Amino acid sequence: MNIARMIDHTLLKPDATPQQIAQICAEAHEYCFAAVCVNPVHVAQAAALLSGSATVVCSVAGFPLGATSTAVKVFETRQAIADGAREIDMVISIGHLKHGDDDHVLNDIRSVVEAAHTGGAICKVIIETALLTDEEKRRACILAVEAGADFVKTSTGFASGGATVEDVALMRAVVGDRARIKAAGGIRTLADARALIAAGAARIGTSSGVAIVRETMNEK
Repeated sequence: MNIARMIDHTLLKPDATPQQIAQICAEAHEYCFAAVCVNPVHVAQAAALLSGSATVVCSVAGFPLGATSTAVKVFETRQAIADGAREIDMVISIGHLKHGDDDHVLNDIRSVVEAAHTGGAICKVIIETALLTDEEKRRACILAVEAGADFVKTSTGFASGGATVEDVALMRAVVGDRARIKAAGGIRTLADARALIAAGAARIGTSSGVAIVRETMNEK
């Protein structure tokens, strides 16, 4: 297993500088991560630095709260793709899900998924597991799959908790082979990553990608 090719090397802090974006792109070149995940303002820079690389640029929509309108999320998606993103991680409208307004949540996700797919990008749907009951997690996963999402993702990393083995296993059981799972939030070690992959994650979102890959090198 090439764990580097399962990692989204992530820098989504609000104070991230262009210099730091250049650094994570250089690390992506060195370690051949699956993607570099950055806020929309940094997409064009990252895309230019990763041109010709096996690493693609991932960006976010409705991040980190999910509380912007669907139209705004769609605009963010289209703009990020125009700037060079090939993957979009969008946040659902968590309040509407908890209220039971599944039609709103479904339309919100589907609109972003369609915008992403039209632009040749894949779409990952962040459900923010730390804020949901198990029943709400199941509903969110079902809605994401129904909307055509490529991945269902655990967390933004900005809520009270991140990825857990239990949540990844639950999500995997719900979506089956209809979508893949991205685990993100609080993943800092090789042991963390391996446990989540064993539970069903196909992608790992982390700012500790370099440390995790170096752990694998130390095992050889």
